[in-house]
Amino acid sequence: MTPNEFSIEITAPSTDRKRREIHPDVQVEKISGAFSTQSVSRVGTGTTQRKAIQKAYWFVEETDPDEDGNRVVLVQPLNNNNVPSGPKEPVLLPDFLANYNPELEYYQTQVYPRMRELKETLKRAEEQRDQGALYSAQFEFEAALDIDERNVRANFGLGLTYMERGETEKAGDIFKRVVTLDAAFSPEHKHLFNEFGINLRKSKLTDQAVEYYARALAISDMDENLHYNIARAYFERGDEADCRDSLKRALELNPNMEVAIRFLEFLDKKDG
Repeated sequence: MTPNEFSIEITAPSTDRKRREIHPDVQVEKISGAFSTQSVSRVGTGTTQRKAIQKAYWFVEETDPDEDGNRVVLVQPLNNNNVPSGPKEPVLLPDFLANYNPELEYYQTQVYPRMRELKETLKRAEEQRDQGALYSAQFEFEAALDIDERNVRANFGLGLTYMERGETEKAGDIFKRVVTLDAAFSPEHKHLFNEFGINLRKSKLTDQAVEYYARALAISDMDENLHYNIARAYFERGDEADCRDSLKRALELNPNMEVAIRFLEFLDKKDG
């Protein structure tokens, strides 16, 4: 998204839905950009009391409508470096329009340049890692984390870089941060999530691998692949009973999961 693409459609939701029903081909601009909110508090007492106005800045992107067809925006705080950081909160359009004010100039001069810088830094870091230039990759990932310490791609990337260099203690430190980031377990980062989990096991960080997959299962218990992956981590840690339980749970969710069937057969033969 470039600065010129900042836009806001301030049509009341009910009117908007009616218009789309009558004119289904009409495209409605989605909200995206920097916005602010204000809160007023009173400081001091008696004659020294005064009002203090606090302004907070947010990055906003409209997402898909909810199940009732209401327009919804995702609101994410901007950190001290003016990039979106932290959890995204859904807000219904009427509430959003009542409480958030567009900040076009702030977006163009402060937010967009830093977002672009972060994006380009991550691109360089991932290219360096793909090429095996692990020390250069570390430098770029750390530069990205200086901009946003909660950035999922940067944390995954730095952790993977450490594991590929055999620096398991440093990788373990990154792991502690990753498991606190809800966004790390979202579908958006599925590829990095899987790669990170595999490398935890390969690096013999089996305790961390178990905790990693357990954290993911706390969010989504209905994924047979997660149950299979934690089963492998349990096995490599020597917890065969937990391994079996996880494989059985995977097969409850998907009775035709061949790798889980073969794994159980292997365990039965080994113990038989």
